[in-house]
Amino acid sequence: MDRLRCIEVFVEVARDGSFTGAARRLGMSKAATTKHVAWLEQSLGAKLLNRTTKHVGLTEAGAHALAQGQLLLEGYEEIGSSAREVIEKPRGVVRVGTPPSFGTHHLLPLVTRFAERYPEIRVVLMLDDGSANLITQGLDLSLRIGPAPEDTGHIAVPLTKAPQVLVASRAYLQRNGTPKTPADLESHNCLVHSLKSPTNIWRFSSKAGEVSVRVKGTVAANFGEALKQAALLGHGIAMHPYYMVSDDLKARRLVAVLPAYEPLELDIYVVYPTREHLPERTRRFLELLKRWAKTPPDWTRASALKP
Repeated sequence: MDRLRCIEVFVEVARDGSFTGAARRLGMSKAATTKHVAWLEQSLGAKLLNRTTKHVGLTEAGAHALAQGQLLLEGYEEIGSSAREVIEKPRGVVRVGTPPSFGTHHLLPLVTRFAERYPEIRVVLMLDDGSANLITQGLDLSLRIGPAPEDTGHIAVPLTKAPQVLVASRAYLQRNGTPKTPADLESHNCLVHSLKSPTNIWRFSSKAGEVSVRVKGTVAANFGEALKQAALLGHGIAMHPYYMVSDDLKARRLVAVLPAYEPLELDIYVVYPTREHLPERTRRFLELLKRWAKTPPDWTRASALKP
């Protein structure tokens, strides 16, 4: 039997001085009310109430139990109120996983606007290359950029698309020549992202349909910033979401390679553990991301890649 419920019933009977009146207020039968008090007495090993045909009175042990029981119930209610307040009021900490480049250059402006609107919410950005376990790492939600997610037991909400582009430095292309077709990449030093292309296969779409090619190179990494720097140093050809290299393309530090062949787009989506009992602070941040996705920046459109 629920011990807390038994204490609640006992307190109500003691306050009322009647099993009948207490049962009526509790929405229980008199027999059930009597059973709850009897179970509590048996559990505590003490008689709490003196019963007569017309009156119910507290024993010495019952008076002590009533005082302690009231404190216990008040404490339980306070716990419930505090828990509800944490869930319902937009304050506290939101831990957000993000790829480092996207987080620094594109998520951070959203975070600063969010912080200005909700000064009682602290947003903590944490590195997530797409493999972080939300539960064990304590993430409230995470931005993921890659192929559409498989079923992970979490909620995954698509936000927008991230078109990709092949890039290289002019120095690299002058030394090694400019590929004309995806097949030409087989003879080039390709800088492969080990998470996004674990099999070393790059896929493209063109007017003729989808094309795939297996590439290789002397440098690989599981985070894109390293591969971009390698490309800037003239070490090879890299594939990146346009948002990572748009400034470098505009400044002509990098040039687009194979512009007639578009690498397959990546999905940008937000992942979080559950819809149940979602704290209001997390819910507000999710709403911000969804509003952002309705009017995404230019780099999310494939037309941005056109010369």
